[in-house]
Amino acid sequence: MAELRFDNRVAVVTGAGRGLGREYALLLASRGARVVVNDTGGALTGSGTDEGPARQVVAEITAAGGDAVASVDSVATPEGGQAIIQAALENYGRIDILVHNAGNVRRASLKEMSYQDFDAVIDVHLRGAFHLVRPAFPVMCAAHYGRVVLTSSIGGLYGNHAVANYAAAKAGLIGLSNVVALEGAADGVLCNVIVPSAVTRMAEGLDISAYPPMGAQLVAPVVGLLAHETCPVTGEMLIAIAGRVAKAVVAETPGVHRPSWSIEDVAEQIDAIRYLAAPLVFPVVPDGHTDHIRYSFDTAARATREGASHG
Repeated sequence: MAELRFDNRVAVVTGAGRGLGREYALLLASRGARVVVNDTGGALTGSGTDEGPARQVVAEITAAGGDAVASVDSVATPEGGQAIIQAALENYGRIDILVHNAGNVRRASLKEMSYQDFDAVIDVHLRGAFHLVRPAFPVMCAAHYGRVVLTSSIGGLYGNHAVANYAAAKAGLIGLSNVVALEGAADGVLCNVIVPSAVTRMAEGLDISAYPPMGAQLVAPVVGLLAHETCPVTGEMLIAIAGRVAKAVVAETPGVHRPSWSIEDVAEQIDAIRYLAAPLVFPVVPDGHTDHIRYSFDTAARATREGASHG
Protein backbone atom coordinates (compact mmCIF):
# COMPACT_ATOMS: atom_id res chain seq x y z
CA MET A 1 0.00 0.00 0.00
CA ALA A 2 1.20 3.50 -0.81
CA GLU A 3 2.10 5.71 2.13
CA LEU A 4 -0.95 7.50 3.52
CA ARG A 5 -0.07 11.17 3.68
CA PHE A 6 -1.64 14.41 4.89
CA ASP A 7 -0.17 16.91 2.45
CA ASN A 8 -2.16 20.17 2.35
CA ARG A 9 -4.20 19.08 5.39
CA VAL A 10 -4.41 21.11 8.59
CA ALA A 11 -4.74 19.33 11.91
CA VAL A 12 -5.52 20.52 15.42
CA VAL A 13 -4.32 18.19 18.17
CA THR A 14 -5.11 19.03 21.78
CA GLY A 15 -3.01 17.82 24.66
CA ALA A 16 -0.19 17.54 22.12
CA GLY A 17 2.68 18.66 24.33
CA ARG A 18 3.25 15.26 25.88
CA GLY A 19 2.27 11.60 25.71
CA LEU A 20 -0.28 10.41 23.18
CA GLY A 21 -1.06 13.84 21.77
CA ARG A 22 2.60 14.54 21.10
CA GLU A 23 2.89 11.25 19.22
CA TYR A 24 -0.21 12.08 17.14
CA ALA A 25 1.12 15.52 16.25
CA LEU A 26 4.56 14.23 15.29
CA LEU A 27 3.10 11.45 13.14
CA LEU A 28 0.66 13.71 11.28
CA ALA A 29 3.37 16.31 10.70
CA SER A 30 5.82 13.68 9.47
CA ARG A 31 3.24 12.70 6.84
CA GLY A 32 2.79 16.28 5.61
CA ALA A 33 0.08 17.81 7.80
CA ARG A 34 0.36 21.33 9.14
CA VAL A 35 -0.36 21.05 12.84
CA VAL A 36 -1.71 23.27 15.59
CA VAL A 37 -0.03 21.82 18.67
CA ASN A 38 -2.31 22.69 21.58
CA ASP A 39 -1.33 22.17 25.19
CA THR A 40 -1.65 24.35 28.27
CA GLY A 41 1.36 22.60 29.75
CA GLY A 42 -0.42 22.27 33.08
CA ALA A 43 -0.15 19.63 35.76
CA LEU A 44 -1.95 16.31 35.51
CA THR A 45 -4.80 17.78 37.56
CA GLY A 46 -5.15 20.55 34.97
CA SER A 47 -3.75 23.34 37.14
CA GLY A 48 -1.12 25.80 35.95
CA THR A 49 0.22 26.66 32.51
CA ASP A 50 3.55 26.22 30.76
CA GLU A 51 4.19 27.10 27.13
CA GLY A 52 7.22 24.81 27.06
CA PRO A 53 5.68 21.45 26.07
CA ALA A 54 3.70 22.78 23.09
CA ARG A 55 6.61 24.89 21.86
CA GLN A 56 9.00 21.95 22.22
CA VAL A 57 6.81 19.76 19.99
CA VAL A 58 6.58 22.58 17.44
CA ALA A 59 10.37 22.83 17.51
CA GLU A 60 10.69 19.08 16.89
CA ILE A 61 8.29 19.28 13.94
CA THR A 62 9.96 22.28 12.34
CA ALA A 63 13.44 20.81 12.89
CA ALA A 64 12.29 17.78 10.89
CA GLY A 65 11.10 20.01 8.06
CA GLY A 66 7.44 20.16 9.06
CA ASP A 67 5.08 23.04 9.72
CA ALA A 68 3.44 23.65 13.08
CA VAL A 69 2.32 26.38 15.45
CA ALA A 70 1.81 26.28 19.20
CA SER A 71 -1.41 27.02 21.04
CA VAL A 72 -1.63 27.22 24.82
CA ASP A 73 -5.33 28.06 25.12
CA SER A 74 -7.44 25.84 27.36
CA VAL A 75 -10.17 23.61 25.94
CA ALA A 76 -12.05 24.03 29.23
CA THR A 77 -13.78 27.25 28.15
CA PRO A 78 -15.76 28.20 25.04
CA GLU A 79 -13.34 31.06 24.43
CA GLY A 80 -10.37 28.72 24.64
CA GLY A 81 -11.89 26.25 22.22
CA GLN A 82 -12.68 28.99 19.73
CA ALA A 83 -9.14 30.35 20.01
CA ILE A 84 -7.65 26.94 19.28
CA ILE A 85 -9.71 26.48 16.12
CA GLN A 86 -9.05 30.10 15.15
CA ALA A 87 -5.32 29.40 15.38
CA ALA A 88 -5.71 26.89 12.55
CA LEU A 89 -7.84 29.26 10.46
CA GLU A 90 -5.60 32.28 10.98
CA ASN A 91 -2.32 30.46 10.38
CA TYR A 92 -3.38 28.03 7.68
CA GLY A 93 -6.79 29.15 6.41
CA ARG A 94 -8.56 25.87 7.06
CA ILE A 95 -9.10 22.95 9.42
CA ASP A 96 -9.35 19.40 8.14
CA ILE A 97 -8.58 17.31 11.20
CA LEU A 98 -9.51 17.72 14.86
CA VAL A 99 -8.09 15.32 17.43
CA HIS A 100 -9.26 16.06 20.96
CA ASN A 101 -6.82 14.35 23.25
CA ALA A 102 -6.38 16.87 26.08
CA GLY A 103 -7.16 15.44 29.48
CA ASN A 104 -6.76 15.78 33.21
CA VAL A 105 -7.21 13.43 36.14
CA ARG A 106 -8.49 14.10 39.65
CA ARG A 107 -8.88 10.84 41.51
CA ALA A 108 -11.16 10.32 44.49
CA SER A 109 -13.64 7.71 45.61
CA LEU A 110 -17.26 8.41 44.78
CA LYS A 111 -17.94 8.87 48.51
CA GLU A 112 -15.35 11.63 48.69
CA MET A 113 -15.19 13.27 45.25
CA SER A 114 -15.78 17.02 45.38
CA TYR A 115 -18.08 18.82 42.98
CA GLN A 116 -15.11 20.94 41.96
CA ASP A 117 -13.06 17.90 40.96
CA PHE A 118 -16.01 16.42 39.08
CA ASP A 119 -16.57 19.62 37.11
CA ALA A 120 -12.87 20.19 36.43
CA VAL A 121 -12.56 16.86 34.63
CA ILE A 122 -15.86 17.18 32.77
CA ASP A 123 -14.77 20.65 31.65
CA VAL A 124 -11.62 19.40 29.91
CA HIS A 125 -12.72 16.05 28.48
CA LEU A 126 -16.39 16.44 27.63
CA ARG A 127 -17.18 20.14 27.55
CA GLY A 128 -13.74 20.63 26.02
CA ALA A 129 -14.74 18.43 23.10
CA PHE A 130 -17.87 20.53 22.53
CA HIS A 131 -15.87 23.76 22.86
CA LEU A 132 -13.74 22.53 19.93
CA VAL A 133 -16.35 20.78 17.82
CA ARG A 134 -18.80 23.68 17.97
CA PRO A 135 -16.54 26.16 16.09
CA ALA A 136 -14.81 23.55 13.90
CA PHE A 137 -17.84 21.60 12.71
CA PRO A 138 -19.55 24.36 10.65
CA VAL A 139 -16.24 25.14 8.94
CA MET A 140 -15.73 21.48 8.06
CA CYS A 141 -19.31 21.11 6.80
CA ALA A 142 -18.94 24.19 4.62
CA ALA A 143 -15.78 22.69 3.13
CA HIS A 144 -17.53 19.30 2.71
CA TYR A 145 -14.61 17.62 4.43
CA GLY A 146 -13.51 16.87 7.96
CA ARG A 147 -12.09 14.21 10.24
CA VAL A 148 -12.85 14.37 13.95
CA VAL A 149 -11.31 11.98 16.48
CA LEU A 150 -12.54 12.16 20.07
CA THR A 151 -10.85 10.29 22.91
CA SER A 152 -12.77 7.97 25.19
CA SER A 153 -11.31 5.43 27.58
CA ILE A 154 -11.80 1.93 28.88
CA GLY A 155 -12.89 3.81 32.01
CA GLY A 156 -15.68 5.33 29.93
CA LEU A 157 -16.68 1.94 28.55
CA TYR A 158 -16.37 -0.13 31.71
CA GLY A 159 -15.83 2.28 34.60
CA ASN A 160 -13.00 2.18 37.10
CA HIS A 161 -12.44 2.92 40.76
CA ALA A 162 -11.92 6.48 41.99
CA VAL A 163 -12.57 8.17 38.63
CA ALA A 164 -16.32 8.82 38.46
CA ASN A 165 -15.63 12.21 36.86
CA TYR A 166 -13.32 10.77 34.21
CA ALA A 167 -15.58 7.80 33.46
CA ALA A 168 -18.65 10.01 33.06
CA ALA A 169 -16.80 12.40 30.75
CA LYS A 170 -15.37 9.63 28.59
CA ALA A 171 -18.76 7.93 28.25
CA GLY A 172 -20.33 11.25 27.28
CA LEU A 173 -17.79 11.68 24.49
CA ILE A 174 -19.17 8.59 22.79
CA GLY A 175 -22.60 10.18 22.55
CA LEU A 176 -21.14 13.44 21.23
CA SER A 177 -19.10 11.58 18.62
CA ASN A 178 -22.18 9.74 17.40
CA VAL A 179 -24.01 13.03 16.81
CA VAL A 180 -21.04 14.53 14.97
CA ALA A 181 -20.94 11.44 12.76
CA LEU A 182 -24.68 11.58 12.07
CA GLU A 183 -24.89 15.30 11.38
CA GLY A 184 -21.63 15.37 9.43
CA ALA A 185 -22.34 12.40 7.15
CA ALA A 186 -24.00 14.42 4.38
CA ASP A 187 -21.07 16.85 4.26
CA GLY A 188 -18.19 14.40 4.28
CA VAL A 189 -17.33 14.98 7.93
CA LEU A 190 -16.43 11.73 9.68
CA CYS A 191 -16.15 11.32 13.43
CA ASN A 192 -14.85 8.38 15.40
CA VAL A 193 -13.69 7.57 18.92
CA ILE A 194 -10.27 6.31 19.89
CA VAL A 195 -10.07 4.30 23.11
CA PRO A 196 -6.33 4.36 23.80
CA SER A 197 -4.13 2.93 26.51
CA ALA A 198 -0.48 3.86 26.82
CA VAL A 199 2.02 4.50 29.56
CA THR A 200 1.95 8.29 29.88
CA ARG A 201 1.69 10.81 32.73
CA MET A 202 -1.78 9.47 33.46
CA ALA A 203 -0.18 6.23 34.65
CA GLU A 204 1.51 8.06 37.53
CA GLY A 205 0.98 6.21 40.77
CA LEU A 206 0.05 2.93 39.08
CA ASP A 207 2.12 -0.26 39.27
CA ILE A 208 3.10 -0.84 35.63
CA SER A 209 5.87 -3.36 36.30
CA ALA A 210 3.89 -6.20 34.71
CA TYR A 211 2.67 -4.21 31.70
CA PRO A 212 3.70 -5.27 28.18
CA PRO A 213 5.12 -2.61 25.83
CA MET A 214 2.52 0.18 25.80
CA GLY A 215 4.13 3.17 24.14
CA ALA A 216 2.14 5.91 22.47
CA GLN A 217 3.59 4.84 19.12
CA LEU A 218 1.31 1.78 19.25
CA VAL A 219 -1.76 4.05 19.31
CA ALA A 220 -0.82 6.88 16.94
CA PRO A 221 -1.21 4.93 13.66
CA VAL A 222 -4.83 4.11 14.54
CA VAL A 223 -5.55 7.79 15.07
CA GLY A 224 -3.67 8.44 11.84
CA LEU A 225 -6.08 6.32 9.83
CA LEU A 226 -9.12 7.85 11.53
CA ALA A 227 -7.73 11.27 10.59
CA HIS A 228 -6.96 10.35 6.97
CA GLU A 229 -9.04 11.12 3.89
CA THR A 230 -9.31 7.37 3.19
CA CYS A 231 -10.78 6.62 6.63
CA PRO A 232 -13.37 3.90 5.93
CA VAL A 233 -15.50 4.27 9.06
CA THR A 234 -17.56 6.84 10.94
CA GLY A 235 -19.50 6.66 14.18
CA GLU A 236 -17.27 3.85 15.46
CA MET A 237 -15.00 3.18 18.43
CA LEU A 238 -11.54 1.71 17.95
CA ILE A 239 -9.51 0.40 20.87
CA ALA A 240 -5.71 0.48 20.91
CA ILE A 241 -3.92 -1.13 23.85
CA ALA A 242 -0.53 -2.85 24.07
CA GLY A 243 -0.44 -3.52 20.33
CA ARG A 244 -4.02 -4.82 20.14
CA VAL A 245 -6.41 -2.86 17.93
CA ALA A 246 -10.11 -3.73 18.13
CA LYS A 247 -13.58 -2.34 17.53
CA ALA A 248 -15.93 -1.71 20.44
CA VAL A 249 -19.67 -1.73 19.92
CA VAL A 250 -22.89 -1.14 21.78
CA ALA A 251 -24.84 -4.38 21.51
CA GLU A 252 -28.29 -5.53 22.54
CA THR A 253 -29.82 -8.91 23.11
CA PRO A 254 -32.83 -9.77 20.93
CA GLY A 255 -34.84 -9.47 24.11
CA VAL A 256 -38.27 -10.73 25.02
CA HIS A 257 -41.61 -9.27 23.98
CA ARG A 258 -44.81 -9.53 25.99
CA PRO A 259 -48.07 -7.62 25.52
CA SER A 260 -47.92 -6.70 29.21
CA TRP A 261 -45.40 -6.99 32.03
CA SER A 262 -45.39 -7.28 35.81
CA ILE A 263 -42.37 -7.09 38.06
CA GLU A 264 -42.66 -10.87 38.48
CA ASP A 265 -42.70 -11.35 34.70
CA VAL A 266 -39.44 -9.42 34.39
CA ALA A 267 -37.90 -11.54 37.15
CA GLU A 268 -39.00 -14.78 35.48
CA GLN A 269 -37.74 -13.69 32.05
CA ILE A 270 -34.51 -12.01 33.10
CA ASP A 271 -32.25 -14.79 31.81
CA ALA A 272 -33.96 -14.74 28.41
CA ILE A 273 -33.88 -10.93 28.36
CA ARG A 274 -30.12 -11.02 28.97
CA TYR A 275 -29.37 -13.91 26.58
CA LEU A 276 -26.60 -12.64 24.31
CA ALA A 277 -25.97 -15.55 21.95
CA ALA A 278 -27.15 -13.48 18.96
CA PRO A 279 -26.31 -9.86 19.76
CA LEU A 280 -27.81 -6.99 17.79
CA VAL A 281 -25.64 -4.08 16.70
CA PHE A 282 -27.20 -1.00 15.14
CA PRO A 283 -24.49 1.09 13.40
CA VAL A 284 -24.65 4.76 14.30
CA VAL A 285 -24.53 5.81 10.63
CA PRO A 286 -26.71 5.92 8.67
CA ASP A 287 -29.42 5.70 11.34
CA GLY A 288 -28.86 3.42 14.29
CA HIS A 289 -31.33 5.37 16.42
CA THR A 290 -34.17 4.65 14.00
CA ASP A 291 -32.99 1.09 13.38
CA HIS A 292 -33.21 0.40 17.11
CA ILE A 293 -36.76 1.75 17.29
CA ARG A 294 -37.81 -0.03 14.10
CA TYR A 295 -36.53 -3.38 15.37
CA SER A 296 -38.45 -2.97 18.62
CA PHE A 297 -41.63 -1.89 16.85
CA ASP A 298 -41.35 -4.73 14.32
CA THR A 299 -40.92 -7.19 17.18
CA ALA A 300 -44.11 -5.91 18.79
CA ALA A 301 -46.02 -6.02 15.49
CA ARG A 302 -44.83 -9.54 14.76
CA ALA A 303 -45.84 -10.73 18.22
CA THR A 304 -49.27 -9.17 17.74
CA ARG A 305 -49.75 -10.90 14.39
CA GLU A 306 -48.64 -14.23 15.79
CA GLY A 307 -50.95 -13.81 18.76
CA ALA A 308 -53.87 -13.06 16.45
CA SER A 309 -53.13 -16.05 14.23
CA HIS A 310 -53.02 -18.34 17.28
CA GLY A 311 -56.23 -16.86 18.62
